[in-house]
Amino acid sequence: MIQRIQTLYMLLVAFIMTGLFVWFPEVKNESGDLLYTRDEPVFFALIFISIALAIIAILTYKRRKRQFVFNRLNILSNFILLGVFVYRSLSVPGETLVSEKGIGMFLPILSIVLLVMANRSIIKDENLVKSVDRLR
Repeated sequence: MIQRIQTLYMLLVAFIMTGLFVWFPEVKNESGDLLYTRDEPVFFALIFISIALAIIAILTYKRRKRQFVFNRLNILSNFILLGVFVYRSLSVPGETLVSEKGIGMFLPILSIVLLVMANRSIIKDENLVKSVDRLR
C-alpha cells in the first residue's frame, strides 16, 4: 500500500490540507480585513471533506477504480474550496488592488496537482494489471 507512488501523493494531500487547517487558521489582507477563518462552517466542511477523501482513497488501495473516483471527488472539493477562497478574497471591500494573500490560498492548487498526479499513477497501475491479465 505505502510503496505505491499514488499513496504517497494522497498522503501529501492529507498533510497539506491538515496543515491548511492547523497552521493557517485565518487569513487577513494587508489592511487587516479578515478573509476567512477555519471556524466558518464552509471552510471547515470543505477542508474536512478533502482530508477524509484522501484518507479513504489511501485505504481503498485494492480497488483502483474506486480510488480514482475518490480522487476525482477530492479534486472537485478542492476546486470548490479554491473558488470560495477567491470569492471571499475578492468580495472584501477594497480588494480591487493586488494584495498579498499568503500561501494558504494556494495550498488547494498544490493539492489538486498532487491528486492529478496520483490519478495518473492509478491509471498506469490499472493498465499494468490489465496487461498482465491478458498474458495469463
